[in-house]
Amino acid sequence: MKNNLFTVKKLALPVMISALVMSGCSTMQQNKTASTSATTSTAAKTDMLIGERDQKISSLESSLQEERAARSRLEQERESMSMAASHQSSAPTGIGSELLPPNAKAGECYARVFSPAKYKTETMTVLKKDASERLQVIPARYEMGTERVLVKEASERIQVVPATYAWVTEKVLVSPASERIEAIAPVYKTEYEKILDKPEHTVWKKGSGPITKIDSATGDIMCLVTVPATYKTVAKRVLVNKATTKTITIPAQYKTVKKRVVKTPATTRSIPVPAEYKTIKARKLVEPAKTTAIPVKAEYTTITKRIKVSDEKMQWAPVLCKTNMNQQVGLRVQKSLKAAGYNPGPLDGVIGSQTLSATKAYQRAKGLSTGGLTMETLSSLGVKLAN
Repeated sequence: MKNNLFTVKKLALPVMISALVMSGCSTMQQNKTASTSATTSTAAKTDMLIGERDQKISSLESSLQEERAARSRLEQERESMSMAASHQSSAPTGIGSELLPPNAKAGECYARVFSPAKYKTETMTVLKKDASERLQVIPARYEMGTERVLVKEASERIQVVPATYAWVTEKVLVSPASERIEAIAPVYKTEYEKILDKPEHTVWKKGSGPITKIDSATGDIMCLVTVPATYKTVAKRVLVNKATTKTITIPAQYKTVKKRVVKTPATTRSIPVPAEYKTIKARKLVEPAKTTAIPVKAEYTTITKRIKVSDEKMQWAPVLCKTNMNQQVGLRVQKSLKAAGYNPGPLDGVIGSQTLSATKAYQRAKGLSTGGLTMETLSSLGVKLAN
């Protein structure tokens, strides 16, 4: 039975890894052959699928390594049991008996399983806060009374004696004497001149009349005619006097004004100001504030603590095998695993790699022994062997 289970695990896990790798490669090939105009969201989905595939492969590889390590340990134990069985007939009673299941029953299967450590929860009372003292402040005590207080200190007031003024007349310069340069514009006159427009020249003209043409038998006659010269009169501007400047003297200007002048300057004098007092109601201190120490009791709280009862160990335990199970039992195991939230694969009653993986996950979650379908696991799942 052990060899069958390990053969199934050994063959099923590489097949599952190969299937995941092939599906991942197929997905990548489809992405490569996709249109170059694929959107960014499609690329993101592809990256997510590749990431999920890598996680599945990593998880399966970890499970495969664990199964290989467990198989190696069980093969070593099986070899040890085989050696013990071969020498059992010649060995004294009790020697090597720990290599075989104790108190074994006929028709039952046993396997070396890994039992996790056992814990128990205890409650205890612990100190939360030490005893201490709390300081209480007793406020000061006051009484109302009257008191004469200074409102304003004695001082001196500076009084200003204003200045006196008088009116006087005075001749003041408004604008000083100066010179102004004035520009004299140039003077022009207009003169007329007769100039040659076109010189004398000759042109060819066609002849006409009996003098230039005898009869119709003769051709056209061309005459070279002199055209006399032509003239035109033009006006031009001639400078008579150039532009110049002249200096004009501007006399100074004065104005008689009336202004106010200081006759006697302003002065100051000090006038004493007496102090001011006021009678008010005031709160007078009768007893100052003080502090007293008040004892504070210690505080305790109840906590729960997880204590290890027994260490993890390898031990013999009854398990399901071909001898003590049938397809109906396997189907009940698969249904119970599925009801507990674990995926056992197809509900066909065949204990395959998926069912064993789901069983192992269930055992780890419940803190049960791992290494096979133990009777402890069947009891936890509520599966009975009897029909």
